[in-house]
Amino acid sequence: MTQRGAEDHTAPHSEEYKSVEHALAYLSRADKIPHRVEGEAALLEYVPAGVRRVLDVGTGDGRLLSLVLLKCPDAAGVGLDFSPLMLENARKRFAPRIEKGDVRIFEHDLARPLPDVGEFDVVCSCFAIHHLPHERKRSLYAEVFALLREGGVFANLEHVASPTAALHEEFFAALGLSVADEDKSNILLDMETQLAWLREIGFTDVDCHWKWRELALLVGRRARP
Repeated sequence: MTQRGAEDHTAPHSEEYKSVEHALAYLSRADKIPHRVEGEAALLEYVPAGVRRVLDVGTGDGRLLSLVLLKCPDAAGVGLDFSPLMLENARKRFAPRIEKGDVRIFEHDLARPLPDVGEFDVVCSCFAIHHLPHERKRSLYAEVFALLREGGVFANLEHVASPTAALHEEFFAALGLSVADEDKSNILLDMETQLAWLREIGFTDVDCHWKWRELALLVGRRARP
């Protein structure tokens, strides 16, 4: 790990996404990320049947939460984000279900401990946690574990660090960008370290179930007794 994440792992959680301009720029790029749909489809494979409650950590405009709820239409959903524009878009997306009461969208900065919003069968996240300092990433994973019901699943589709600077450059080239275009709020961490953390915290069946360059699906379960 040789890029910014290795050098600046104590940087504060970015405030950039509170800016409408920055949030709009992200949304304009998000649908163009190569193989993103493949990663999302892989994540949905690990959403079990009979899910009652889903938490999306860093929900953005609610894209991932909407996909999980399409697979589990009887489940209730909770989304957390701190960007005003993302929150507005998520609330528009889920307006009928928010009115019905089975989806709730809360303003929350992931740099702070997760709020008390109950227990969940699935906790998911997509391209959000990599903006946090490494110490906070690990503590967040422990908080997620505590929120999961027995048999619950944590599925994190994440931007991880490449093992070399050359591979990092190739990733951005595959996006049609250069390293100079990298989001300054990225604090990337290698996949292996994060998988090891999940195991140490107590997750079982921990593995990377899909990967394309710096995009990886990290999954773990909270075992039944």
